[in-house]
Amino acid sequence: MNQRTNEPIMSVKQRTIKAAVTISGVGLHTGKQTNLTFHPAPENHGYKFQRVDLPGNPIINADVDNVIDTSRGTTLEQNGARIHTTEHVLAALVGLEIDNVLMEMDGPEMPIMDGSSMPFVKVLEEVGAIDQDAERIYFELTETLTYEDPIKKVEMLAVPQNANRVTVMVDYNSEVLGTQHASMYHVGEFKTEIAPCRTFVFLHELEALLAHDLIKGGDLNNAIVLVDKEVSKEQIARLQKVFHREDVEIKGKGVLNNTTLHFFNEPARHKLLDIVGDLALVGVPLKMHILAGRPGHAGNVAFAKKIKELIKSKKKEKYFDLSKKPLYDINDISKMLPHRYPFLMVDKIIEMDATSIVGVKNVTLNEPFFQGHFPDNPVFPGVMQIEAMAQVGGIFALSQVQNPEFYSTYFMKIDGVKFKQKVIPGDTIVFQLTLESPIRRGLVNMRGIGYVNGKEVTEATMLAQVIKDKEPKTEAAATA
Repeated sequence: MNQRTNEPIMSVKQRTIKAAVTISGVGLHTGKQTNLTFHPAPENHGYKFQRVDLPGNPIINADVDNVIDTSRGTTLEQNGARIHTTEHVLAALVGLEIDNVLMEMDGPEMPIMDGSSMPFVKVLEEVGAIDQDAERIYFELTETLTYEDPIKKVEMLAVPQNANRVTVMVDYNSEVLGTQHASMYHVGEFKTEIAPCRTFVFLHELEALLAHDLIKGGDLNNAIVLVDKEVSKEQIARLQKVFHREDVEIKGKGVLNNTTLHFFNEPARHKLLDIVGDLALVGVPLKMHILAGRPGHAGNVAFAKKIKELIKSKKKEKYFDLSKKPLYDINDISKMLPHRYPFLMVDKIIEMDATSIVGVKNVTLNEPFFQGHFPDNPVFPGVMQIEAMAQVGGIFALSQVQNPEFYSTYFMKIDGVKFKQKVIPGDTIVFQLTLESPIRRGLVNMRGIGYVNGKEVTEATMLAQVIKDKEPKTEAAATA
């Protein structure tokens, strides 16, 4: 799906910005003035921050593994440098589907601006984006993923979806806030429905932060302050002093200074904004539906780590096109190998080049060894898996000689054999073998891996020798 239009497409190109652009402001928590400059970046660069105010201009990758604090925003650290409050700007980049950007900063914290992503969206749109040559590669979830923090009562769930979709529920047991829901059906809605939504804080939390000399850059213009209790005149006077404003007022319970909300559920929408920004730290664009109950930065980051671990595990999986026309079918294989039923263990060869080969074995309950090998719980014997792998290697070896029917391959050595999960009737094992060294004097040294549904089930390194028979073969020889 094109997430800007939610329409089917064949492929999407990566994007960067057309030129550098700068935005300036104070950090919410540090109170320090920072100039943030977005720079175009090459394909597959991703999001990176650079502290140009520090010696060596260190780079901090926008990576969930670099998160060191989530107490008052999401803080990253790498190469001895820190960046505070990264979530709003990252959400803007994801929302505009910009893939590659270098962000130079001359201070420790992102400008808070008005507490939303909209100021970043506006400057990025002003400079514009441009397609790059490389294709954008999404991570598409194929299974359910969950996270729960029973202490904070945070629940997060991701389910397969062909879009970056988020649904949020917040409930703070507050009469003012109540229970709120927010949704983003696809990332194309981010700019208008989510980006303008500002961060919020309860007045009692604000007073605690002020008491600890925090939120030094806080202002009534960069956050929604929710008031869920009656406030004394002394408290109002203190807030007037802190914010250097004489017009601070609270009319009962509600919002400090009667700030007009952009949406009735703006707090919930801002929590959704934070999720989009924090999950950018996974490092790849996502296609999944995330449902979050009472989310916060700590839960977002923990969930991002689970997604990243899942991506790592998926990268170990390997898939082959089993529908394409085989290079060698069973009849071709029978002309090369001396094996016959029930010991011919390769059904077809689907790929082969100068150094590797891919063969397929369909496992069926009709195999005669299942009569005795756990008949009530049939499992394809590991030794037979190695035999099938060896026959694929034998086909590769014999393909290198003329008149292969006059040659046989014989085992000489097997090393590093591992069986990682059981194989049962109905499975299809795909064996991929690669030469470990060039073939010399008929010696063939190959490493093989067997896959079922993309996951490794078997591996081994095998050494065999190709030997020419004295006479044409008339019956099966004792070969690998």
